[in-house]
Amino acid sequence: MRSGAAFRACQKVCRCLLSGFGGRVDGGQPEPLMEGSSPFGVPLRSHAELPRGSEPTEAPESGEGSEELVEICQRRHFFSGSKRQLSRHSLLSGCHPGFGPLGIELRKNLAAEWWSSVVVFREQVFPVDALHHEPGPTLPGDSAFSEPVLGEMAYPRSGAGKVQGALEHYVNCLDLVNKRLPYGLAQIGVCFHPVSDTKQTPDGVKRIGEKTEASLVWFSSARTAGQWLDFWLRHRLLWWRKFAVSPSNFSSSDCQDEEGRKGNQLYYNFPWGKEPIETLWNLGDRELLHMCPGNESQLHGRDGRKNVVPYVLSVNGNLDRGVLAYLYDSFQLTENSFTRKKNLHRKVLKLHPCLAPVKVALDVGRGPTAELRQVCQGLFNELLENGISVWPGYMDTVQSSLEQLYSRYDEMSILFTVLITEATLENGLIHLRSRDTTMKEMMHISKVKDFLIKYISSAKNV
Repeated sequence: MRSGAAFRACQKVCRCLLSGFGGRVDGGQPEPLMEGSSPFGVPLRSHAELPRGSEPTEAPESGEGSEELVEICQRRHFFSGSKRQLSRHSLLSGCHPGFGPLGIELRKNLAAEWWSSVVVFREQVFPVDALHHEPGPTLPGDSAFSEPVLGEMAYPRSGAGKVQGALEHYVNCLDLVNKRLPYGLAQIGVCFHPVSDTKQTPDGVKRIGEKTEASLVWFSSARTAGQWLDFWLRHRLLWWRKFAVSPSNFSSSDCQDEEGRKGNQLYYNFPWGKEPIETLWNLGDRELLHMCPGNESQLHGRDGRKNVVPYVLSVNGNLDRGVLAYLYDSFQLTENSFTRKKNLHRKVLKLHPCLAPVKVALDVGRGPTAELRQVCQGLFNELLENGISVWPGYMDTVQSSLEQLYSRYDEMSILFTVLITEATLENGLIHLRSRDTTMKEMMHISKVKDFLIKYISSAKNV
């Protein structure tokens, strides 16, 4: 009897999903249905602001706190490999086993935000796809060469290779802009670089480090090159700070290469000190002139009424190191409201909503399991169709307490947890729990999609 009644209730909920009926539902943003709870529908504040009652402890230091973060990232599949393989040097140099599924999603989201900021919403920036160099083959039968190594025969370039690839497209792309300056060429790709600081390879042989690099090459007249370098410096620094809990950890400083060319570097202040995450250079016109010796006229672009050989500005960001920076930036230890033990802290990665690998987790509470999972599956499909990444917690066959679920999802940086219960079958109401505030509210299931879309969209515009 109970099974039949539950099935009829499930059918009712499905009809509610289609009609939008049930609970306190209106045409606007979903309203909370529990008294005394703070609504999620309030205007989104800056990501750097913290809700009351969840003040973090001090940022993790280079010792215990840093190791704790790496352990969480390993356990929650942001990183692959063993603890020994995830040393600070390995993570910074790109000589670790790679990112796990959540780390890959985080990097993908970071790359998408970079692309939108630099390419999609810029009139004069165009995508290119330049070939990059592959690392040379390893020597067979030698355990010392179990990783890609670099000898004297091959020397794959990193940032310089990306710039060179864009320069090769310069003349062809002049037609796109009718030879008018300035304009830019952008690409995202994998680069390889030698890593010399290692004790595991023979003398004279270097290991290969790998990184995902976002590269913009900007062509402007010599007259305006300095102004454009300042513009891109401000733009890039503000962009990095936009997604940070502590924006002041991102900073910039002047730099100069061996040939005396001036540039700027953007840094993130890790617990052990500052590390560069992006570099901007004013390369002048020499690289272009070397490409076409004796045929300077085909390099000419129009600066007003003048034909000039443009100066080249390069902007190269290390997205892998950017991922590492945001993981450290988002890691917080707060008081755990689930336990009375004062020495236990809630560990949470408060990644920006635009960067979080998973936006919402779906789980089931008490009630008929089959019917609850059926409702979860319907909501899962609806959210995926609208581009919202979902963690299917309802598929887990291992029983966990709510405290364990919330702790796991906080460490995975999941923004919201939706709990489908027996009450959902009766009146369509679900429990919605926030990662950032830990507040739990009730909302009609038909409003979850619109709420999440509005929340993420608001975060993009902050």
